[in-house]
Amino acid sequence: MPVTVLIGAQWGDEGKGRVVDWLARDAQVVARYNGGDNAGHSITIGSRVIRLHLVPSGIFYKDVACLLAAGMVINPKNLLREMDEIQTAGYDVSPARLTISHNAHLVLPTHVALDAALEKFRGGDAIGTTQRGIGVAYSAKMLRTNLRAADLREPEHFADALHKQVTHANQQLAHEYRAPALNADALSAEYYAYAKRLASYIGDTSPIVHAVLARGGHIVAEGAQGVLLDIDMGTYPYVTSSNTGVAGALSGLGIGPQPITRIVGVLKAFNTRVGAGPFPTELFDATGAHLRGTGANPWDEYGSTTGRPRRTGWLDLVALKYATRNNGVTELVITKMDVLSGFGALKLCTGYRYKGELLADFPADAAVLQQVEPVYESAPGWAADVSGARKRSDLPAAARAYIARIEEFTGVPASLISVGPERDQIIIG
Repeated sequence: MPVTVLIGAQWGDEGKGRVVDWLARDAQVVARYNGGDNAGHSITIGSRVIRLHLVPSGIFYKDVACLLAAGMVINPKNLLREMDEIQTAGYDVSPARLTISHNAHLVLPTHVALDAALEKFRGGDAIGTTQRGIGVAYSAKMLRTNLRAADLREPEHFADALHKQVTHANQQLAHEYRAPALNADALSAEYYAYAKRLASYIGDTSPIVHAVLARGGHIVAEGAQGVLLDIDMGTYPYVTSSNTGVAGALSGLGIGPQPITRIVGVLKAFNTRVGAGPFPTELFDATGAHLRGTGANPWDEYGSTTGRPRRTGWLDLVALKYATRNNGVTELVITKMDVLSGFGALKLCTGYRYKGELLADFPADAAVLQQVEPVYESAPGWAADVSGARKRSDLPAAARAYIARIEEFTGVPASLISVGPERDQIIIG
């Protein structure tokens, strides 16, 4: 099984990190292929919850090599903070374990400042970005004006180049957004130190990937966010700035489609979304609040990157089918089945009404999706606590029927079902 691609099949926050953690047990390499630290993957190990934003989720297995691939945008400051946290927790994050592609682009303090200024400038039309500079960094990449991880190999050159970037950005901040200027001298000195620490981690990840494939090894390609946020296939403009699906894995890792043997789509048993954008099944009542949780537990529906409460709603099968079809998903992983325990009845969205017309397909056009009315079918709920289930037959009949309906509607079987936040709270098959 050479390459397993793991994608989020909704709007992100599906629980991909703990699924990658599960798949990494049989992998030689885990590679993040897109996005930056605007995404967060939480992994529960015993009583400790570790949130990863950049480092691949395979880092907790000592024999797994971890790659930050070319499709990513990486904030050096935040990467080092994360590496230090992982090291403090007792895990090795040396260059022997972690390689950063020299082709990966960098998120600079200029990008963060411009992101915040632009969101403020948008006012009521704000997209709801994490304000971590991700979109601005990808814009600079496309404009061919950005710095890349390769530049970190020469800290003095990098510091000089960053100084110029800050000087240029200050003009834009002042004249376009009337925002405060950044201190070019202080930032160049600060990031010089980061470059010195990271220089030994920079390398060419492509030969690593192809060497593992040549010897029949297993690579897990870890996607960030969800495919409904894909820059091309998502609900534009309420999307992220990278390709979050299989296409992103191909370009990020530098491989063709032939080695991919599994495409795993991760979904919650209900829907959530962070930030602005259409959400047809969103709930604004006590049911939505119950799905969200109070925030007292680290696995409640609050963003691991921003801490913002997530919007919640019933499971949207139409959107899910769109996500799985467009990415050739071969198997599903359903998370948070335990959250649905205690509901007397559940709903599943199986279509939309738009201006009197029944839509069977997902319209990625945000303007249309904003106006649709979900068409629901009802499903019986269950009262039993399912967190101790380890076989599908351990689940209540209503829970098994709920899973079967997801499989039937999408045409994709579920291979794993999560019934709690712990590593071993998994049903296989």
